[in-house]
Amino acid sequence: MILQAVIVDYGVGNFFSMKCALERAGFNVKVAKSPDNVLEADAVVLPGVGNFKTASKNLKPFKAALSKIIEDGAPLLGVCLGMQLLFEGSEESPGEGLCLLEGNVLRLPDRVKTPHMGWNTLKILRWSPLLDGIDENSYLYFVHSYYAKPGSRNLVVAETSYGVDFASVVAKGNVYGTQFHPEKSGKPGAKILLNFAKIVKR
Repeated sequence: MILQAVIVDYGVGNFFSMKCALERAGFNVKVAKSPDNVLEADAVVLPGVGNFKTASKNLKPFKAALSKIIEDGAPLLGVCLGMQLLFEGSEESPGEGLCLLEGNVLRLPDRVKTPHMGWNTLKILRWSPLLDGIDENSYLYFVHSYYAKPGSRNLVVAETSYGVDFASVVAKGNVYGTQFHPEKSGKPGAKILLNFAKIVKR
């Protein structure tokens, strides 16, 4: 069974490394430039590099299609800025997120250097199929100056510490998010994308 993953092109970021990583996980990958492309997918990925305001504005035409495909049961994975866009809003700039998860995005504390760039570990708070086989001592790759503050602790799968303990993996139903970049995180990141493929196959 060949799985069709769609990477949503909302005008920010470079999709090449994510596309390659998803293909290695077994997906056939297309880049969606219109909402109709999203509706054809078995799974949707929101990659993440860029500004919240620009991204939220560019995502508006996709909102209805994303809500529809999630309602129909297709898994969605938001990565870095893509994870932050799952929430309601951000301190970075005006603009409404997708409001798929309750909560907002805050700036990392002034006492730490931003962006938080480099390798860091997870503190796993609860089991999720996305992290199946991932050890807390595994290092994942982060690049961000803002972090999600979920409205409910029930959304948080794992935390990472950098000036503050922040949600680094979130999940609700078939909506998943990672603050780190799995496509740049070596073997642990590749394992997470394989786990995502297994979730899609279910």
